[in-house]
Amino acid sequence: MRPTEQVGVMGLGAMGHNLARQLARSGYTVVVHNRTAETARSIVRKYGGEGRFLIADTPRRLVAALKPPRRVLIVVEAGSPTDAVISEMATLLAPGDLIVDGGNSHFEDTRRREAMLRARGVHFIGAGMCGGTEDALHGLSITADGSDDAYNTLGSLLHDLAARTPNSMPTVARLRGSGAGHFVKTVHNGLQYADMQLIAEAYGLLRRVANQAPARIAHTFREWNQSRLAAHLMEITSEILGHTDTATGQAFIDVVADRAEQKDTGRWTVQTALELGVPVPGIAVAVFARTLSCHRELHIPCDREPGPLLSVPDPDAFVSCIEHALYASKVTVYAQGWQLLRAAATAHGWDIDPAAVASVWRSGSILRAPFLDRISAAYLKAPDLPGLLHHTQFNRELDEAQHDWRTVVATAARNGLPVPALATALSYYDALRTSRSPAALIQAQRDFFGTHGYRRTDREGTFSTLWAEDRSEQSVQDVRH
Repeated sequence: MRPTEQVGVMGLGAMGHNLARQLARSGYTVVVHNRTAETARSIVRKYGGEGRFLIADTPRRLVAALKPPRRVLIVVEAGSPTDAVISEMATLLAPGDLIVDGGNSHFEDTRRREAMLRARGVHFIGAGMCGGTEDALHGLSITADGSDDAYNTLGSLLHDLAARTPNSMPTVARLRGSGAGHFVKTVHNGLQYADMQLIAEAYGLLRRVANQAPARIAHTFREWNQSRLAAHLMEITSEILGHTDTATGQAFIDVVADRAEQKDTGRWTVQTALELGVPVPGIAVAVFARTLSCHRELHIPCDREPGPLLSVPDPDAFVSCIEHALYASKVTVYAQGWQLLRAAATAHGWDIDPAAVASVWRSGSILRAPFLDRISAAYLKAPDLPGLLHHTQFNRELDEAQHDWRTVVATAARNGLPVPALATALSYYDALRTSRSPAALIQAQRDFFGTHGYRRTDREGTFSTLWAEDRSEQSVQDVRH
């Protein structure tokens, strides 16, 4: 890298300041600006030895410090704060300059901002940066959109911020179509919500039914992390459960309030799926489970928790059942995520390679796991695969797991323990396996009260029954719409 390469970074929160540090370590001269000037000065005092930093106390001075074509990475709160920063920068930058939005932006906002900047001749890239604050320092998973001209101006900047896959490839996927980069990041976060909820439910079953203490569950999760469930989330869960609170000497998990908060990305995933007509119940139930955990006023006062709290005859065997149920549920949820990616790409005219998405999430992202290699391989072999559950191996694994899966869900119900994600995943699987569902009755009801029509199993076309006719003679008529 040429030592004269420069980049501006606006927004020095937990993610932004680590991204700035990583760029400085990679040889860039990093011009930093933060709304609170002291934050910028504090960061440079602390980490200035890692590379070359310049502090700009105003956006105008940040622009003045950069050589054309200027590259500015924005990492601020999604929504109106991002709009405010981009609007100001649009008045300061010149045609040919580039803005990269590395925040958690909604993809529709990205499309709007890209169009506004394009009209001014300023390039724009929406970069979905997946990973935690430590990954921002050591390498993220990045899905980014943008024009050819934007990428020519960008250079290797995103690659320098990326993690590396096991075969040393940078975890950057270039996606065609405005908004695609942030949309894929949104789906990543939706899957993250579902994955975390499934793991939490498995923890609850291990503790309440298998009667394992947190330290023992940590050991169980460490064992699972050596299996097909190996994942970053499994690794950090075992560390959390094995941690002792220094203030009380209790298991750390027991001093954490059971209120799971959230930001916007999980909700956006579900909203977009509803708009596109794509069923993602595994993600939706995870979002609602978090919401419910924060509504303590809805909890019903009772002398004891619901259910008889039965024991299982063979706790070790039940632990194995939970492992099968957790894995099978994960497969169904990820299948939903990839269905949503496909539908959104079709609806918006985006070019999203499903194999590439799995590959770049393999390292640097919160979802990182060897499991993603199998998804990537499945779509590389069959790019038009209708869904993961149509893949022979995944389908076989779910079939083999279903007895244990049903045992887990039934045991939870008998014990009065909520497992919404595990149960919903099983219901989704069963819905796809059922040759004829009760949906026929729902459509008949819609026709009865609203004349919405229905399709028949014995002929083509759309029909409606004249329910207001004399029913005593059963003289209903079918009329073709």
